[in-house]
Amino acid sequence: MNEILEPGMFVRHPTCADWGLGQVQSRIGQKVTVNFEHAGKKVIDGTRVELVLVMDDGT
Repeated sequence: MNEILEPGMFVRHPTCADWGLGQVQSRIGQKVTVNFEHAGKKVIDGTRVELVLVMDDGT
């Protein structure tokens, strides 16, 4: 799933709901940089975490 992520897409971390909504800043290989509402900028290792894509309807 992380392979389809592009800058500007919105995601949530599957085990850190308190981080809030995140916007993808960049993806280089399996490293995804996301700016989360309540946690700031995080670099996610896509080999360990499968981010959850948030569609326009909030899902």
